[in-house]
Amino acid sequence: MNFQPLLPATGIAGWNFLQATYDKQFDVFKNDAVLKRETDYFMENIGNVKTAEDLIGDSRLLNVALGAFGLEEDSYKKAFLERIFQEGTEADDALANRMGDDRYVQLSEAFGFGPGQSLKTGDLKAMFDLVHTNQVQSFEAAVGEQDNSMRVAMFGEREVLNLAEDGTAVNTKWFNVMGQQALRELFETALGLPTSLAQIDLDQQLEVFKDKSKQVFGSDDLAVFSDPEKMEKLINTYLVRSEIADFQASVSSGSTALMLLTS
Repeated sequence: MNFQPLLPATGIAGWNFLQATYDKQFDVFKNDAVLKRETDYFMENIGNVKTAEDLIGDSRLLNVALGAFGLEEDSYKKAFLERIFQEGTEADDALANRMGDDRYVQLSEAFGFGPGQSLKTGDLKAMFDLVHTNQVQSFEAAVGEQDNSMRVAMFGEREVLNLAEDGTAVNTKWFNVMGQQALRELFETALGLPTSLAQIDLDQQLEVFKDKSKQVFGSDDLAVFSDPEKMEKLINTYLVRSEIADFQASVSSGSTALMLLTS
């Protein structure tokens, strides 16, 4: 990948620059030769895929598919992915439904290999939309290589809005937040919660997230973030707290180094 996103600043200033230049930077990024080659390969070959085994057996197709949902790290879990695809999402006990992470549900439904689902690999519009989503995720990953907090903010803004508008129960939305590393980081940081929170009982974690969200954002329902002002407050609070934490870590590291040098 030759093109690297331009980020001249960190924190809110960097975020505002990224938002203002997003369309231009993304257009250049998605036309990068490597990404375009993988995109073209996917669109030329996905129509020949008829089964989960076909998809899993072609690493180039699978990487695009997983990348569209931010699940590229699962590429080596062949048996696991086969179950996700083959069991579908119609049954309550299907593996995708038991993961506590809606991305697996979306992944399974995107291809329609499971019982009661319609095969979608021949649907050019659906596959093009999936490719576009992969490009978005790839751009966010490239941003994250320079500033991970920016990637978390970009991913969070998109995924929190999806959760806010999906109509599921309040607790289900929060379990999705707790089950996705980037969303968890977003809310833990914005709400001023310690990472050690993950060590306590899941139901207790849920109550902590809900109580703190009500204090900071006025509601324990993620539906509140369908309000652009609430979303802006969430992202800005995260970025400010993240920048402060990074600064404190660098000061602490510098103090330790100075102490070692002068001892």
